[in-house]
Amino acid sequence: MTDTQSVLRRLADQLGSDAVRFGSSALEPFSADGLPTRRIRPGGVVLPRSREDVIAIVGACRDAGVPFVARGAGTGLSGGALGDGDTVVIALTRLTQIRHIDVVNRLAVVEPGVVNARLGQAVRPHGLQYAPDPSSQTSCTLGGNVAENAGGPHCLKYGVTTQHVLALEVVLPDATTVRLGSPSGEPWGPDLVSLFVGSEGTFGIATEITVRLTPLPAAVATQLAAFGALRAAGEAVSRIIATGLVPAAMEMMDRNCVRAVEASVYAAGYPADAAAVLLVEVDGASEALVSEEAETVETILREAGATSIRSATDPAQRERLWQGRKKAFGALGRISRDLVVQDAVVPRTTLPDVLEGIAAIAEHYGLVVSNVFHAGDGNLHPNLNFDSRDPSAVARVEAASAEIMALCISAGGTITGEHGVGVDKLQYMHDIFDPTTLSAMDRVRRAFDPERHANPCKVIPLRSCREWHGFVGRRA
Repeated sequence: MTDTQSVLRRLADQLGSDAVRFGSSALEPFSADGLPTRRIRPGGVVLPRSREDVIAIVGACRDAGVPFVARGAGTGLSGGALGDGDTVVIALTRLTQIRHIDVVNRLAVVEPGVVNARLGQAVRPHGLQYAPDPSSQTSCTLGGNVAENAGGPHCLKYGVTTQHVLALEVVLPDATTVRLGSPSGEPWGPDLVSLFVGSEGTFGIATEITVRLTPLPAAVATQLAAFGALRAAGEAVSRIIATGLVPAAMEMMDRNCVRAVEASVYAAGYPADAAAVLLVEVDGASEALVSEEAETVETILREAGATSIRSATDPAQRERLWQGRKKAFGALGRISRDLVVQDAVVPRTTLPDVLEGIAAIAEHYGLVVSNVFHAGDGNLHPNLNFDSRDPSAVARVEAASAEIMALCISAGGTITGEHGVGVDKLQYMHDIFDPTTLSAMDRVRRAFDPERHANPCKVIPLRSCREWHGFVGRRA
C-alpha cells in the first residue's frame, strides 16, 4: 500500500467513506479541468464538509509526506487543479455556506465552495453586487476565483478578484491556520491577502473568504456595435479609453465567435455578417451621467467605423446582449469535440496587429481560431477548436498556442490575464521571467510551503518537476 493509499484509508475512517473517492471510475471526473490537453488521475479525492475536515486532511497529508491539490468546480483552464497518482485532491465543493452578509459595511463572509453567481443573487436584494464576474460565474467557485485571481467583463472598471478580497482564513500545508488581512480591508503590515490571491493553490487552502461588496449602479447603458473589420473594432477600443472614460465593460467577439453564438441556443441577435462586434457598457450613479457617457461612446464608435449600433432599452434586452457574450465559450464548444481557451494580455494599442497575427497563425496551422475577449484591458482569449483524438491536431494546437504566446510577449504583453499558469503555461515562464526572479518566487512560495506539497509542479518551473510535467502533458 502506498503512502497516498494509507492516507486515504485513514481519512475514510476519520471522515466517513462517503468523503473519500477511490477507483478509476470515481476519479475520472477529477482527472481534468477545463483544459482538454491535460488529463491524469489523482491518487484519490477527499471532499471535506468543514474547516475542521480540511485541517484533518492536510494534517494527514503532512504526516505522510503526501502532496495535495485544492480543487473547486474544475472550471479552470490551465490544468491547475490536477494531481498525479501520488497526490490527494481536496475538492471543496461541499463548503457552500454564505456565512454572513453585512449590508452596512458592504462585505460578505463565504466558504470557498460558494458559486460566484449565487453570492451575487444573495446580495442583489440588498442593492449590492460582487463585481468580479467570470464567464463561468454560474458554476465557478469563489475559492477557485481566489486561487486564480479571476477577472470577468466588468473588471475593467471594478477590478479583478484581488481588489475585492478583504480577508482570508487559510490552512497552511503544515495544517496550521492563519488569518490574512482584516474585514475592514486595512493593510496591517505586508499585504499577504494580495500575495495569496492568485497563488493558484501553492500557498495553502482558503477556508473562509471575506469579500467586498459594491452598490448596484443606479443606471446602466449597454451598446452593441458591429464593424466591417477587426482592426477597426480594435482601434475603437483605444479611442474610447483615450478619452479618459472607463466603461464598466468592453468586450469584443470576432466573426467566427459571433456566428457560433448565433447558431446556438444562446443566440443574442448579433449581426452574423460583421467582422467583429464590440459590446460596451457604461454605468453610474445617475441616468444623466450615464446617458452623457453613452452618447460619447456612440460618437466614438461611429467615428471608428461602426456599421451599426444597437442600444439596449430595457433590462431584458441588456440581458440578451450579455447572454451571447457570457455563453460564447459554450457556443464555440459546439463546433468541435474539444476547445482550448487561451489567455494572454497585450497593450490595448497593439490589439489590431496582434489579432491579425493570431489569424495568420491559425491559417498556418489549419485551425479554426475564434476570438472573444476583454478588449478594454487587452486580455485576449483565442479559442482553438480541435479533436483531441487526433494526435496531429493536438500537436498543431500546442504549436499554435506557443506561437500565440510568443506573439503576445513580443507585443509587450504577458502569458495570462486570469486563467493562471497551472501546468499549461509553465513552459512560457522562462520567456518572461529571468532565473533570479523565478527563484525569488519560489522562495516566497516556500515561506508558506517549505516542502512544496501544496499543488506541486504548478506555476513555477522546477527541474525536479520535469518528469511529472512531461507525464501529465501526454494525452491519457
